[in-house]
Amino acid sequence: MPFLVMDIEMSGPDPGWNEIIQLGAELFDDSWNALGTYLTNVYPENVEAFTASAEEVHGLSLDALEDAPMIYDVIPEFEQWIKSKTHGAPLHQTVICGQSVIYDINFLRFAYSNEKMRWPYSNKMLDLHTVSYLYFMILEKNGRKVPRSLSLGAVSGFFGFEREEETHNALEDAELTAKCLKEIFGRLDDLKVQDNS
Repeated sequence: MPFLVMDIEMSGPDPGWNEIIQLGAELFDDSWNALGTYLTNVYPENVEAFTASAEEVHGLSLDALEDAPMIYDVIPEFEQWIKSKTHGAPLHQTVICGQSVIYDINFLRFAYSNEKMRWPYSNKMLDLHTVSYLYFMILEKNGRKVPRSLSLGAVSGFFGFEREEETHNALEDAELTAKCLKEIFGRLDDLKVQDNS
């Protein structure tokens, strides 16, 4: 089952009013071997919803998006990219992963619905926010110091990773998220469970 680690930058916080303006992803096979990366800007249909506060986060202006494709062109291209990297595996086998990933999924689902396209992905998801919450709870109970925040910056910093840019970039954040997930999964063997039977 392929793992699609995804991040989306938006024109603001509300699906249905705000829209996807950048989509980045890193794709892995079921053994977490990297299959490729994807990044595209997206020109929003509702330019009135483009907020200055969102622009401060991602650094993308409407002028910078002028030559970007519309979401109705991006969705089929994105699906084709996934299929090309997974030798045509059905998209319903693809698990979407990310940091607070339900937020990204809601935006992407809305885009599919708005364009009257069928949602093709698995209902399974993997959320770094939830995984790191549990992982850090276990570490803390074993006397380890853990971050107070579960932001991507705090979680990635704990593992020694950091953003190269001050503004958010969907691909960079997807790659950081993937590094953190792989790091946690790689450390699971070090967690000892006592047999109390």
